[in-house]
Amino acid sequence: MFTGIVHELGRVTSFEDGRLVVETSIEADVGDSIALDGVCLTVVDVRDGRLAFDVAPETVARAKRFADEVNVEAALRAGDPLGGHYVQGHVDGAGRVRTVEPEGDGTRVWIEALPEVLRYCVEKGSVALDGVSLTIAALADDAFAVALVPHTLAVTTLGRLGPGDDVNLEVDVLAKYVERLVAGGGIR
Repeated sequence: MFTGIVHELGRVTSFEDGRLVVETSIEADVGDSIALDGVCLTVVDVRDGRLAFDVAPETVARAKRFADEVNVEAALRAGDPLGGHYVQGHVDGAGRVRTVEPEGDGTRVWIEALPEVLRYCVEKGSVALDGVSLTIAALADDAFAVALVPHTLAVTTLGRLGPGDDVNLEVDVLAKYVERLVAGGGIR
């Protein structure tokens, strides 16, 4: 479980044959969960300030490609502050940046998303964008907007977004449970 509050930017040093290696100051042990750009991965090796992860084909198919830098968040521990929202690190799909426009001291970003993702989006609801907990500022039929404040722009990869860039999306898990309950399927 994560909160979508990024701890630092990590540098991808290699990604070959399903093995992803990231340079980070985050201290972790083999078996720990770490979110990279919103993808929950298990640490399989630790050495020299680098963490290694095995990335499953399902993750490669569903998530965007890992770039040179990634948003890094260690798993939530009992007693940690819950500053964002509940984020599982289970990417629902990739979205594409439509526009990036200045807005006051920050930036408004419109993200195109598939209907299977958008159906869980509500204005003022939560969404994780590359693992960053954000509030949905506006909705359209095929996209949603988020408002990024200067701090978020400075300490995450979101400050580098441009039109056409892909981003990992995770909708609020509570919306999925509500949908299933309302549809009469119950929770099994």
